[in-house]
Amino acid sequence: MKKSIIFLTVLLLFSFTSNRPAKELDRIMTNWHQAAADANFENYFGLMDENFVFLGTAPEERWTKDEFASFSKPYFDKGKAWDFKASNRVWMFSKNNKTAWFDEDLDTWMRGCRGSGVFIKKKKGWKIAYYNLTVLIENEKMTDFIELRDSKNK
Repeated sequence: MKKSIIFLTVLLLFSFTSNRPAKELDRIMTNWHQAAADANFENYFGLMDENFVFLGTAPEERWTKDEFASFSKPYFDKGKAWDFKASNRVWMFSKNNKTAWFDEDLDTWMRGCRGSGVFIKKKKGWKIAYYNLTVLIENEKMTDFIELRDSKNK
């Protein structure tokens, strides 16, 4: 009986602590999206690792942190960046809990999108190292999409 109580106590404690990194990272991601919606340049770019990479929706959009900051600054300066509302965020963690990756559904001005990214744990806390934004296209609309894209390239 005593062993069962100890086992259940340890199991209960583990269940409370095992979700802690995901909850912390959920908060950070929510704050990151909110910083863009509030056009808060310092908060938005402050959550990124120095080696951050952003993949946007256009084929040529692969930005380093500095490149993305230069591109984004005029939008933030005008007080109007972008407003992404996330849902269905799913987290995965490395065995040592120093790397986390996720995907999330996004409601944006482009309608349904998906973001995915990677966090790394540094001495001063978690930093976003990578983010990939994609526009969702239903499979049954793919032929029409390809034709539209090809017609723009001619």
